[in-house]
Amino acid sequence: MKKTIALRIDVDTFRGTGRGVPKLAEILAEFNLRGSFYFSVGPDNMGRHLWRLLKPTFLWKMLRTNAAGLYGPEIVLMGTAWPGPGIGKHHADVIRSAAAEGHEMGFHAYDHHKAQAKLTVMSADAMRQEIGKGMKLLTEILGAAPKTSAAPGWRTNDQLLKIKAEFPFSYNSDCRGFSPFYPVVAGEKLTQLQIPVTLPTYDEVLGRDNVTDDNYNDYQFSLLNPAELNVLTIHAEAEGGRCADQFARYLKRVIADGYRIIPLREAAAEVADTAPAGEMKLQAFPGREGELAVQQRA
Repeated sequence: MKKTIALRIDVDTFRGTGRGVPKLAEILAEFNLRGSFYFSVGPDNMGRHLWRLLKPTFLWKMLRTNAAGLYGPEIVLMGTAWPGPGIGKHHADVIRSAAAEGHEMGFHAYDHHKAQAKLTVMSADAMRQEIGKGMKLLTEILGAAPKTSAAPGWRTNDQLLKIKAEFPFSYNSDCRGFSPFYPVVAGEKLTQLQIPVTLPTYDEVLGRDNVTDDNYNDYQFSLLNPAELNVLTIHAEAEGGRCADQFARYLKRVIADGYRIIPLREAAAEVADTAPAGEMKLQAFPGREGELAVQQRA
């Protein structure tokens, strides 16, 4: 895993799917690369996050990243006055096209807003139904069930991990951390591997610690560990939109420095037999509002 970056691409919104995914597929094709796309396929209700503006950390994040410019002005309307548009229904061809180009297809959410805001406090049956709705739709679009999932906002708990074990995921990417591991829940080692994200996202660091658009790539490059697996999450709404040129320059730089860039499925295959057991818990995380699932050190 030396000089390796596993590329995870979260697709949260209607705009991100319709505009961001094709742009990212185009950029990756220029470098002959493949990544892991995690799709939200139900209604785009992201406008319902606006109530979180009452929370200072979320308000500051929206301001320092210019969220309306980053995600599009329609983000403030999606799913507020009326139900949001169905992402999978309207953009099935985009999802299938990304699959046809050899990218890994993963499940992110049915309703991204609901999953990020409420999934960890749902009952087991409600969790099962919410994941089941999304998996059914994505499976219908692709013609096969995705083998990997990623929790929106890295919000995961023990109950959700147990529910996910009922679905045909070979591995998940539900937390932040430092290396792949098998989660332990109530003393039981689960069989679905976790590939934690090791690097910060654009919206977490922009405007903090003197990070700007001009030096963002320098900052991300400085965090790479050449001796370990690096897992980077980008967003179709950001790196497939306003930050597309910036992301292309990043790829050119890391490739020139000798890094290989792979989908998460390749990383999972390489570590599946050697990854240790470990635990995660919800806790505060730099640049994010609320608590995220974080891998714990022994």
